[in-house]
Amino acid sequence: MSARVLYLSHGGGPLPLLGDRLHTNLTKFLTEIPKRMPVPKAIVLISAHWEERQLTITASEKPALIYDYYGFPKEAYRLTYPVQGSGQLAKQISMLYEGSVLSQNRGFDHGVYIPLSLMYPHADIPVVQISLLSSLDAYAHYQMGRALSSLLKEDILVIGSGFSFHNMQQFWKEDDEKNNAFQNYLIHSCCSNLSEQERMDALVHWEQAPFARYCHPREEHLLPLHVCSGMAKNAAKLVFDDQIIKRRAVGFLWENL
Repeated sequence: MSARVLYLSHGGGPLPLLGDRLHTNLTKFLTEIPKRMPVPKAIVLISAHWEERQLTITASEKPALIYDYYGFPKEAYRLTYPVQGSGQLAKQISMLYEGSVLSQNRGFDHGVYIPLSLMYPHADIPVVQISLLSSLDAYAHYQMGRALSSLLKEDILVIGSGFSFHNMQQFWKEDDEKNNAFQNYLIHSCCSNLSEQERMDALVHWEQAPFARYCHPREEHLLPLHVCSGMAKNAAKLVFDDQIIKRRAVGFLWENL
């Protein structure tokens, strides 16, 4: 099976596309990671920047872009990524998750088009975005991944687009032992030879990890990881472990699913 699941840290707003030197490591990773995966027929992406009471799925064939950041140069608001959506895939996803709804109006936020512009610059692979749940319940998001796991029977790349460190008040300070301890917890939880139950428990109870709330005062940038892990179930490979801005961040890839 050629399905893949990838959790990535997508960086600060549009900075990866603006040549920001503190995003050099991330830009290199996003440019190169597609080389180790087969070209998918479609991409399903869960972004940290969309929350709804019910699981909501983009169903437009031509989604617009949402410039959901502020204070950047004018070129940040002229970025384009003319990728197609897929109403058919959106309907297929909605059938897997009871109570989900389709949206014809929702566009793609920067958690979608910033990393994909570097990964697949030709914008020639259809993309469907699904929301987080506004409850921000970790167990519900892990179970969301389980509910959607039959997507792995097809040649689809699933991407969880978040940030493994997301304390906006601390980003521009030098990295510290607190963040390192939390990133190591994520690596152990996702990559170690744990049972599925042990892995789920580690992620669902992530607040018990060292300095969890220091790294994530609000968990929306972590929860795409729960969806990815719930979908894949098995151990991931660590594919990114480097600094973004001034903070260590990690990324995981699940293969051979």
